[in-house]
Amino acid sequence: MRVKNILIVDDDISIGNMLEEMLRKERYAVFRAYSGTEALLLLRENKPDLVLLDLMLPGMSGEEVLPHFRGIPVIVMSARADVDDKVELLLGGAADYVTKPFSGKELLARIAVQLREKEEKVKSELNYDKILLNTETGQCFVAEKEVHLTRTEYAILKMLLANPTQIISRSVMLERIGEDTPDCMENSLKVHISHLRTKLRQAAGRDYIETVWGIGFRLRAEDLTES
Repeated sequence: MRVKNILIVDDDISIGNMLEEMLRKERYAVFRAYSGTEALLLLRENKPDLVLLDLMLPGMSGEEVLPHFRGIPVIVMSARADVDDKVELLLGGAADYVTKPFSGKELLARIAVQLREKEEKVKSELNYDKILLNTETGQCFVAEKEVHLTRTEYAILKMLLANPTQIISRSVMLERIGEDTPDCMENSLKVHISHLRTKLRQAAGRDYIETVWGIGFRLRAEDLTES
């Protein structure tokens, strides 16, 4: 199992040392930032699995830094106990909030919960370039815009995303997508793929599905570096 990386953002050296020692005993990898600006610099080089964020930081405050950790669970650590502060931060993107002083055991439990929820979320999502498919809700987002798919289009895209480097033959695709949709036959597969290709192109401005003549279909690998 991969070691989880936790970023501590706190200018209080004694608290940071205590947290680092506690986390390393639990076999987490730890790196630290002592200001909001330093945290953003570290974020460019390494994406942590979780962030422990103090609010009272030199320069950029914790509230200002928080939006930059989009997609990463953030547990706010603060001496502020006001309910309105907690609500505002949770609505602003924080995953959890602990009030200083806090119990080490409680914090470790909260960290474990957030990491578990993150893993479960990742398992339910298929990503490729600007495409995100949530297999729990059935929603598809392309370039952060929701794209509405038919049942068959969803089944085709799900299979392609689950096998992003493979060429999938027509026969294999028809057999496997039959688990999700019964209405796709060999003579209609090409039509369904054409409609799906058009929807993805309209949302992202590029083609995602490539026809490999005489074999089947695969996701296009080109232009993935373009913005």
